[in-house]
Amino acid sequence: QVQLVESGGGLVQAGGSLRLSCAASGSIFSIDSMGWYRQTPGKTRELVATITRRGSTNYADSVKGRFTISRDNAKGTLYLQMNSLKPEDTAVYYCNVRYISGGAAWGQGTQVTVSS
Repeated sequence: QVQLVESGGGLVQAGGSLRLSCAASGSIFSIDSMGWYRQTPGKTRELVATITRRGSTNYADSVKGRFTISRDNAKGTLYLQMNSLKPEDTAVYYCNVRYISGGAAWGQGTQVTVSS
């Protein structure tokens, strides 16, 4: 099992940038894929981006070309570089990991607010 702590959220103007981090502790070598999801009130949590242990990435169409996901396997850290932010990117962003053996874990979330 791992524990996840997100950081880097905040308030930014439209067109600005933020970098989210997710630090995993515990059995980090049990982690397979990692990802970022986001959720706004009244809506279901949606995928933003994922990255496999080998570095293959997948992005939601809404963030392609603006967001970049990366990870440091040795440190068990996940990142999300968010550029050209839009008001519709406002949400709570959650870090997710999936274990090699199956199952998943979530972080507590970090708020990102983009003002117009």
